[in-house]
Amino acid sequence: MDIASGILVSVFFGFAPVFFFAYLVYWTDRYEKEPLILLVAVFLWGAIVAAGGAFIINTVLGIGVLIITGSDVATDLTTGILIAPVVEECLKGFAVLVVFLLFRREFDSILDGIVYAAIAALGFAAVENSFYIFSMGYAENGWGGLAWLVFVRVGLVGWQHPFYTAFTGIGLAAARLNKNIAVKILAPLVGLGLAMTAHATHNTLASILPGLGGMAFTTALDWTGWLVMLGFIAWAVYRDQQWIIRHLREEVALGIISPRQYQAACSPWRQSLARMGSLFSGKFLATHRFYQVTAELAFKKQQWASLGEEGGNSAIIARYRAELARLAPNARD
Repeated sequence: MDIASGILVSVFFGFAPVFFFAYLVYWTDRYEKEPLILLVAVFLWGAIVAAGGAFIINTVLGIGVLIITGSDVATDLTTGILIAPVVEECLKGFAVLVVFLLFRREFDSILDGIVYAAIAALGFAAVENSFYIFSMGYAENGWGGLAWLVFVRVGLVGWQHPFYTAFTGIGLAAARLNKNIAVKILAPLVGLGLAMTAHATHNTLASILPGLGGMAFTTALDWTGWLVMLGFIAWAVYRDQQWIIRHLREEVALGIISPRQYQAACSPWRQSLARMGSLFSGKFLATHRFYQVTAELAFKKQQWASLGEEGGNSAIIARYRAELARLAPNARD
């Protein structure tokens, strides 16, 4: 019964905080939300395929290192510093690659790459955290050990996997938004390489710096990296807003949307107020879809400006404009 309780509590603290983190990631995409079905799919990939595959591959390769070296220390260091970063970042990043290849129209900005990568990584983290909280926390030191591992895995290093894999998402997004063939080839490789390097750096420091002092130094370095990434995300959100401000002016001039709707489309706060105001008027669905399409149209116009026709951009722009014209009369501002 105690073991069953330990497993249930471990799974709860493995998944519940991650769901909150995933919501925060979803919230950062202020203008053009990604389809929930794709976000759920990449999360499940991270939780099932990436986490399960990494456990098997890391274990098999670790056994191989042990057979060759005969050293537990060498096996642990090699697995943590070399094998795990490569295996785990490839498996997590593959989910983002699938979205990049099969759902290119949903890959509209740098922020999109970060969102898909972070959600896939959080799926992975949920399973990994549950495993460590139980096996190294509860199983070894009871409820006190479980509480300590929750603090470490959630409080201290809870954002590590999204941080690593975000580099892969950034690399794929850079390739998506650039016509230069060299950038299209190199950006995803550089992004994956940075993800592996950041992952390996954390694991190396965690392995060679013992005690609370080493943990404090590694945590400080981790959080510094996360804050830099947060600043980059803020820039990406700002750039998305500038695209909307620039590209929707034409829709106002054409009379497709009103000046007030334009102002709301450019402001997440005003969009939220418009959606809340439409809840009891029977116009929520139209209002919600209207502001989603304004962002999608602006991003598509940006792609047309930078990439040209590429996949029928002008036809997609025409469809979005027609949809906006249909929705505008029922959209709150």
